Amino acid sequence: MADQTALEDADIGGKANRAVVRDALGVGVAVGLSGFAFGVTSAGSGLTLLQTCALSLLVFTGASQFALVGALAAGGSPFTAAAGAFFLGVRNAFYGLRLSQLLALPRAVRPFAAQWVIDETAAVALAQPTRRAARLGFVVTGLSLYLLWNLTTLLGAVGAEAIGDTDAWGLDAAGPAVFLALLAPMLKTGTERAVAGLAVLLGLGLLPVLPAGVPVLLAALAAPAVLWADGRRRGQGDAR
Repeated sequence: MADQTALEDADIGGKANRAVVRDALGVGVAVGLSGFAFGVTSAGSGLTLLQTCALSLLVFTGASQFALVGALAAGGSPFTAAAGAFFLGVRNAFYGLRLSQLLALPRAVRPFAAQWVIDETAAVALAQPTRRAARLGFVVTGLSLYLLWNLTTLLGAVGAEAIGDTDAWGLDAAGPAVFLALLAPMLKTGTERAVAGLAVLLGLGLLPVLPAGVPVLLAALAAPAVLWADGRRRGQGDAR
């Protein structure tokens, strides 16, 4: 009886692990393929093949990478482009605080694991019921996404160089399209959608009157503005 129970538990654990691996690979492959669009966009913005591949290898955070090359392609200075990418990447630090408690990885491993702390790995890890499953989901998502993202970045950059003028093929729109595809699923609440909407209005409204790259930075003011308005509205509701 005890042996049968142990076998049943092992079978249940095996099925759970396979489900985690399946979901993690699904996320890694689906998002990793968008590295092709980044490679094309980066090459179209004027970055070399080496610079494009270095961004994916060392930075490895899609939204920040797209923001950087998008600002450069629009004629922005490297400083404003890097600043916009930095502000987008700050969220990964908050993911790291939560994941460090959940995963409880050895100290020697943490600097390497930090490279994989992004939206997708955090989402998969935080969705798991146990620490073991969270670790498995984090590793499989991070490894599959990192390998595929860098491979498709290389292919996209090489393909863009072979094509020549990416604007003539309409490939300059690939970056913004993928960026929106990555962002849209994250807008789950009314407050988040309001922040995104106001940021779009600020960015588009300021684009004709400010240097390239600056509207992106100023669009970040949408977050405190919406939060202030939301807090004031709730305060008035409580007063009544």
